[in-house]
Amino acid sequence: MLDGVHSQLGHCLKAARQARGLTLKQVAERTGLALSTLSKVENGLMSLTYDKLQQLTAGLKMEIAELFNPATSRSDLNRPVTARRSISRAGHGQVVDTKFYTYNYQCTDLIGKRMVPIMAEVRARSLQEFGPLLRHAGEEYFLVTSGSVAVHTEFYAPEILHEGDGIYLDSTMGHAYLNAGAQPARGICVCTSEAPDLYEQLHQIAVREGKS
Repeated sequence: MLDGVHSQLGHCLKAARQARGLTLKQVAERTGLALSTLSKVENGLMSLTYDKLQQLTAGLKMEIAELFNPATSRSDLNRPVTARRSISRAGHGQVVDTKFYTYNYQCTDLIGKRMVPIMAEVRARSLQEFGPLLRHAGEEYFLVTSGSVAVHTEFYAPEILHEGDGIYLDSTMGHAYLNAGAQPARGICVCTSEAPDLYEQLHQIAVREGKS
């Protein structure tokens, strides 16, 4: 019966190697460890000294913890490479006008995005004017590119952000961005979620705002 620690080390090494698209021979070349040694480790037949572990992880450019905790392994590297890309040209994008924002959705040619970049102009100046706070799945980052923006959230006191300031927040928490200055207020908002239909969710919210 294989030792549990040896087996786990072997499993994590194999996962890390395959995530990087490497053969055992290539790992041996990168790390300086013998091919036969690496084979035994992957098959749970032996472990490595701390020095050898450092040599291995340095060659693979990873943390030692990844070799003993599958939860910390680079799961994204196990996903198929899609080679997707989309260039956002100035003045392009899908524009949606609402009562309080003008959204310019970027890179709309890509579907199923886990990250939705939006250029936004903020117009509302008070919560009374804005109405109920918005909330949706995921998290988001808002960077102010011009003017001043007041960020209101469900559980925190309002914060004033100026050009170059940003905020990262839980999007399921009620939130609103208001114009806090005399000049137009604009920013870039990046929303992210594991939900494959994040763009559709955000677009539906914007369309509802536009009709209200």
